[in-house]
Amino acid sequence: MATQAIVVGEYGGPEVLELSPTEVRLPGPGEIRVDVEAVGVNFKDIYQRTGVSAPEVPFVPGLEGAGRVERLGEGVTALAVGQRVAWVDAPGSYAGQVVLPAERGIPVPDPVPTDVAAAALAQGVTAHFLTHSTYPVKAGESVLIHAAAGGTGLLLVQLAKHLGARVVATVSTEEKEKLARGAGADEVIRYDGLSSARTAAEVRRLTGGQGVDVVFDGVGAATFEASLASLRPRGMLVLFGAASGMVPPFDLQRLIAAGSLYVTRPVGAHYLATPGELRERAGAVLGWIEQGVLDIRVGGRYPLGGAAEAHADLASRRTTGKLLLIP
Repeated sequence: MATQAIVVGEYGGPEVLELSPTEVRLPGPGEIRVDVEAVGVNFKDIYQRTGVSAPEVPFVPGLEGAGRVERLGEGVTALAVGQRVAWVDAPGSYAGQVVLPAERGIPVPDPVPTDVAAAALAQGVTAHFLTHSTYPVKAGESVLIHAAAGGTGLLLVQLAKHLGARVVATVSTEEKEKLARGAGADEVIRYDGLSSARTAAEVRRLTGGQGVDVVFDGVGAATFEASLASLRPRGMLVLFGAASGMVPPFDLQRLIAAGSLYVTRPVGAHYLATPGELRERAGAVLGWIEQGVLDIRVGGRYPLGGAAEAHADLASRRTTGKLLLIP
């Protein structure tokens, strides 16, 4: 069956994202085919497009979305045709239809809009494992969250507050400061133009000189030094992304003088390794949305053919919340 899809024929800038007719195969045993209603745009898609982390060309990018089951493969009984599902790891999601393993299709509760589900899962399950497994946040702790107005940042702020932490957030603009405070941040630092040392000094001032228990850093190279300098002794730096570039090679001996610090580099593949773990985390995220614990901000909606514009906007860090493609 033919559908419209974004195809990457060669690695490069946003201009290599081309809308093309593409054949979509029938679902095999244990698979489903879904009519895609919304697609999440992620930094991982940019890494794919540029060849940093990508399949061989040509390929259809994208990993996250939501829609309605259009056809069931042999042996699929847990889902039904017409049922709404969301997913977080289905290659080829920048398309009007996608085939994925049925066990990775997460049922969407009736009160949750389909586009909200598409906007929630990748960052939602990331925020879940970061705050519940990588560093289980406890009531009364101090947490520093960089880029707190981004898709993952806003969810981290909300979950850390839900768990009872005091949240210090960093952002780059006045608009983003309002968003971070609206999500529950107790303190907000406008780091644009501040050196790493001044940013860390402000964090320590806000924590009575102690530093924070944990830093959640998805920015990478631009914030790494400030993150280390903001930690209390035996604190943990959770480096989960590299929006500003990869952190250069690092001398582990520095962790001693800084207070016997911990640094970890978690990735979703190790925290969503089984369908059961994915369903548990994704189900919790969708449940929190249904209960009003999490508010998902959609920062922009683009037609499928506008994928290049969405990538450019995301890479520039001009956006807030989650960007969606609408086939």
